[in-house]
Amino acid sequence: MATDVHDSSSKLTLLGRSESTIPPAPSRDTLEVFENPNPKRPYWISLDCPEFSSLCPVTGQPDTAHVVIRYQPDQLCVETKSLKYYLASYRNEPSFNESVVNRIADDLIAVCQPQRFHIKGAFSARGGISLTVDIHHPETT
Repeated sequence: MATDVHDSSSKLTLLGRSESTIPPAPSRDTLEVFENPNPKRPYWISLDCPEFSSLCPVTGQPDTAHVVIRYQPDQLCVETKSLKYYLASYRNEPSFNESVVNRIADDLIAVCQPQRFHIKGAFSARGGISLTVDIHHPETT
């Protein structure tokens, strides 16, 4: 049975508003979810953020990355405008690249509780070295 879209979307606070204020810091509370409209069908959702940025906690210089999030929803899906605001809030957040990607994974897994989840953060080269963080949930070998 399909989910009533109106019931699910009535809980969303950002969608359909011309809100333009990025949260000052990342918070799991920024992420909004709605009911999976097809919970009986296994499918993947891919979200691509080619212009992600955060700050190096040592130098204060910006770190940029291409972040790709893929998940197989169970009962909930993340609302993309809330995800956009959540990811944008990292631009002033001093944190190591490894910590950033792990925090994003922890927050999305906590709010969506997906069947499967994968995130890849490919950071631009700094000092001649590129860094990529790749997380799978549940863990795979």
